[in-house]
Amino acid sequence: MNTPPDANLPLVFPRPGTPGTTRLVLLPDPDGGLPLALHVGPVDPADLPALATAARANRQRALLPEHRRGDTGSPGLAGHRLAGHGPGDAAQVPAGRDWTPFFRTRQVSADDEELEILATDPASGLALCTRAQALPGGSLRVRHELTNTGTEPYLVDRLEVALPVPTDHTEVLDFTGRWARERVPQRRPLTDGTWVREMRGGRSGHDGPLLSVLGTPGFGFGTGAVLGVHVAWSGNAVVRVERLATEPTTVLGGELLLPGELVLAPGEAYRTPWVHVLTAPDGLDSLAASAHRYQRSLPAHPRSPRPVNLNVWEAVYFDHDLTRLTELVALAAEVGAERFVLDDGWFRHRRDDDAGLGDWFVDEQVWPRGLAPLVDEVRRHGLVFGLWFEPEMVNPDSDLFRAHPDWVLSADGRLPRLQRNQLVLDLSRPEVVDYLLARIDTILSEYEIGYVKWDHNRALVEAGSAVHGGAPAVHRHTQGFLTLWDELRRRHPAVEWEGCASGGGRIDLDLLSRCQRVWTSDMTDALARQPIQRWTTQLVAPEYLGAHVSANRSHQTGRVLPLDFRAATALFGHFGIEWDLTEATAAERAQLADWIALYKRHRDLLHSGRVVRLDEPDPALWTHGVVAPDRRSALMARVQLDESARLLPCPLRVPGLDPTCRYRLRWAGPAPLLAPRVDGLAGQLDLGPAGGESVSGAALATIGVPVPNARPETVTLVHVEALDG
Repeated sequence: MNTPPDANLPLVFPRPGTPGTTRLVLLPDPDGGLPLALHVGPVDPADLPALATAARANRQRALLPEHRRGDTGSPGLAGHRLAGHGPGDAAQVPAGRDWTPFFRTRQVSADDEELEILATDPASGLALCTRAQALPGGSLRVRHELTNTGTEPYLVDRLEVALPVPTDHTEVLDFTGRWARERVPQRRPLTDGTWVREMRGGRSGHDGPLLSVLGTPGFGFGTGAVLGVHVAWSGNAVVRVERLATEPTTVLGGELLLPGELVLAPGEAYRTPWVHVLTAPDGLDSLAASAHRYQRSLPAHPRSPRPVNLNVWEAVYFDHDLTRLTELVALAAEVGAERFVLDDGWFRHRRDDDAGLGDWFVDEQVWPRGLAPLVDEVRRHGLVFGLWFEPEMVNPDSDLFRAHPDWVLSADGRLPRLQRNQLVLDLSRPEVVDYLLARIDTILSEYEIGYVKWDHNRALVEAGSAVHGGAPAVHRHTQGFLTLWDELRRRHPAVEWEGCASGGGRIDLDLLSRCQRVWTSDMTDALARQPIQRWTTQLVAPEYLGAHVSANRSHQTGRVLPLDFRAATALFGHFGIEWDLTEATAAERAQLADWIALYKRHRDLLHSGRVVRLDEPDPALWTHGVVAPDRRSALMARVQLDESARLLPCPLRVPGLDPTCRYRLRWAGPAPLLAPRVDGLAGQLDLGPAGGESVSGAALATIGVPVPNARPETVTLVHVEALDG
């Protein structure tokens, strides 16, 4: 690394001229403390002198705020020293010492990829390393590492990364939700005080914020300056947005530590999760594009085209019968599926959700010859076989629990309240991780399994460990989960992994660095799925998002929706099927096969391009799509959610194309589906929405082309392609 040549000038990381729009601007503290964080986001080098002058005249906070600077807001570090052994009165103090450190900077170094700040406080017996990394896609991630250099234990209550928020970012957007209704956007003006989002269920949660976005008033998909923060951690986490009358606006994020959960012995260190920060001058779609480009750079990112999944859960539930499943395999192959996933119910004692979790042995009564007959049938039809696990959970009615009742997370010698008739195994115990590793490894080694769906169906409450006297153990449990997942990946590199937690209850960048797919939601009703998928793509690239065509009548809502609408909704994720195809008519299966063929034609575009979403004035109408990386093609969807109040339709606009290029637009999708659902298009199927004329990219972005209003619960697809030359 290279040390900045002039410590009196602001340090810009990464330096101007390197790719990316998100930059961190730091100014040395005149008292020798931690560098002051002046700005995060786009920056013009010509503005640095003015920025530094303004910073010296106003209060600024560091990436780790400290009370010693006079801050009255949340400190970045909350902790204290245990069990005094000092002279006089200090020896009588059991706790509460060294709670307000003063870190002094020892070294700041940076290159184009990484920034490192080393600081110490000898009086408190603490050392701090703050590291920032520039990521592909133009975003940054930041983390702290705290080391106890003292001679007595140090209790860490909180260690969070703090990032400055521009003064004109006065609106906050994040998300809430519940099971089967994830990613509900909520928006509020930024006012004085602290807006805190805590994830206390041992996972990112159905009600988690996903991405906390601050922006200029009225920011939208394509307008407004925005800043987004995400804590990449698959355990408990917290995000705080804080504005006080006397302090600059700050957003802080990190792991949420439970009481007494993290005590550093002398010489021990704690490293926070990565806190990702993304900025853009032109709206939410640019934030999403930055996040998606980063995910596509990850070593674990899926490299092959995303195969069409058929998952049997909503087809058979716990009723596993080889004859019935064999019929489903044949029908899956007939419609063009490429992967067959056997869900919950294949292991011992698992006839419903009351028993069997933890007993990861193939049930001899249901499968007297093991899973081999089904696996062989799947492979004979040219499909990949996938299998469901829920490794972290155990039913009280299981052989595992009866043998090891002490292997569950519990506090004060009492079991926590059951959720879904299950408890959580204590993965902070190496013997529990070893048991799960041995059992899952055995199954994956015995059969040709190319895909694992990893579920997590209850929250962690009263999650203590008997090994530690019932003290909280979510932090160590999460580390055990990651150790188990990583070792299984190492042993089975050909297996693809899906993360699921009652649907979308554990979706974060920590998990996405380890898997190839997430189950977006247990909600498979396509109308309800539209907003879930629309907003999950704010952080997650579409190729990760499992999106399935379900039965005519939704198992969750009872709503009946057309197959075209269900399939067009699934098209813009990782396409799959969640439907008992034995109940589908031959005509429906042929129609589904057409949609699968359409998905296969366009999946390279759908899973590599830039997601675009339009701010439409008509609330009954949503427009979204994907624009190719080379800007020469796009696939757009006009979604008619309900009847429009206005008779005159909104034109279809396509942002992000080459403004100088000319494009031909065609109706996409199986052609016979278009005429009956869009008035005025009969006989026009070959001409497209522009009547066969070419349109410039500039006109498509600003003016658009006419697409008539359609009937409720329909999707109109338009394929845009550049003319040669």
